[in-house]
Amino acid sequence: MSDTTAGAIPLDESGREVTPRKLIAFSALVFGMFMAILDIQIVSSSLSEIQAGLSAAPDEISWVQTSYLIAEVVMIPLSGFLARALSTRILFSLSALGFTVASVLCATATTLPEMIVYRAIQGFVGGGMIPTAFAAAYTIFPRRYLPPIMAVVGLTVTLAPTIGPTVGGYLTSAFSWHWLFLINVVPGIAATVLAWTLVDFDEPEFDLLKRFDVWGLVAMAIGLGSLQYFLEEGTRDDWFDSGVITFFFAATLVSGAIFFWRTLTQPVPVVDLTAFKNRNFAVGCTLTFIIGIGLYGLTYLYPLYLGRVRGYNSLQIGETVFVTGAFMFASAPIIGVLIRKFDPRIFIALGLVGFVVSTFELTPITNQWGFGELFFPQALRGMALMFCMVPINMLALGTLTPLQVKNASGLFNLMRNLGGAVGLAIINTMLTTRTDVHIAQLNERITWSRQIAIETLQGMTQSFSATLGSDAELAALKKIAGMVQREAMVLAFADIFLLLSVFFCVACLFVPLLERPRMDASAAAH
Repeated sequence: MSDTTAGAIPLDESGREVTPRKLIAFSALVFGMFMAILDIQIVSSSLSEIQAGLSAAPDEISWVQTSYLIAEVVMIPLSGFLARALSTRILFSLSALGFTVASVLCATATTLPEMIVYRAIQGFVGGGMIPTAFAAAYTIFPRRYLPPIMAVVGLTVTLAPTIGPTVGGYLTSAFSWHWLFLINVVPGIAATVLAWTLVDFDEPEFDLLKRFDVWGLVAMAIGLGSLQYFLEEGTRDDWFDSGVITFFFAATLVSGAIFFWRTLTQPVPVVDLTAFKNRNFAVGCTLTFIIGIGLYGLTYLYPLYLGRVRGYNSLQIGETVFVTGAFMFASAPIIGVLIRKFDPRIFIALGLVGFVVSTFELTPITNQWGFGELFFPQALRGMALMFCMVPINMLALGTLTPLQVKNASGLFNLMRNLGGAVGLAIINTMLTTRTDVHIAQLNERITWSRQIAIETLQGMTQSFSATLGSDAELAALKKIAGMVQREAMVLAFADIFLLLSVFFCVACLFVPLLERPRMDASAAAH
């Protein structure tokens, strides 16, 4: 496959006129992608309710999310090959139908093993919808429409996981956790029917199935699945102190080596890596990896702080974190217009600076912060996500040929998900270790030789004495221990926000490596 220079747009745009049929069909693809990404986070604020409903142990319920993510991360890069072999119409229709059926199964699950299997199926088939919608945007619309189209796609990709906890909180509070999955049924059926009847963007290449690299797929599945498990469970099991975690890390390395060997030697590899020869695509993947950390990492941190420190329920968490989604929605049309008039790299830089400011603003966080204090950082983060995501999408995928886009779209989306997985692993590890450090530091300061410590203990003992009698002092000591634990955790959150600020500062260095695409004559004429 020939290489494509970063600045060229080697496309014949004849037959790319925009019709109502195409718009409706593309809307169905985008909506299916929205459902698949939404379901990553929709259960995050309702895990305690699902745990109670399935009679699961607290340390097991996280597999409701982990199983989905592992299956999805395997399907996303595979979808490029399947889209070429089966066509966009068949792949997306099967994925949407399978996602709908799996959603019903999840709602009917009565045990944790059932839920894990059904969520894995849901994640695998749902993963086929995400890159398919991405690739369609670049193959069916003229280049002059890419800015607003990418604004819609970028909004979908970033808004879905951001509002996931909000939607999940409302559904669980108003109905039950079963509706986290049942809500997919009617839209899923609609997306399936519309895709099957209206999508006609390409033709299948069934001959590719005869040359399908089975061993390459096995190596990729084991490698990505092991990597996702390693990142998800490493913190809980103390990383390499656990034999299981060490095993999965080794499986990641061995399977990864076999996968790359098969990819570079097979005539029709499972995943075509030649798109990385394009500098814009390579740098864009690096940046989308970083954006994945900001997208999924902060989407995880806000509810975690509100739940553990402030004691908010799922509905209160959803209402508080909705600010980011609202500002993303408001920013989408603005970036869609401005990006057509100015250098897209300017907006990427502005977005990364916005991330730096929004995370640095959180470093003085206390145990009393709520909606008001979190409003500005969340609002700025929402705008920063849109200012980054839309131009990165355009610069990374907009300079590839239509044949490259299908495979490249899967790789591009995979990098965002892996960024989120790595970010969450770092965040969870740092939250545990820094909390322990701050507990030790606070314990050194809270000694019974200090008058304030004695007065606090006496005051609490007195307040408990009326109801607990002789146990009042023990209750007061437990209360103080809990306060130390809470303050240590808040300080750990502040450390994480500071680290993210530094990380996004470093990310700004990648922006000058991008080249601005040169519009061809036909596009420029419009």
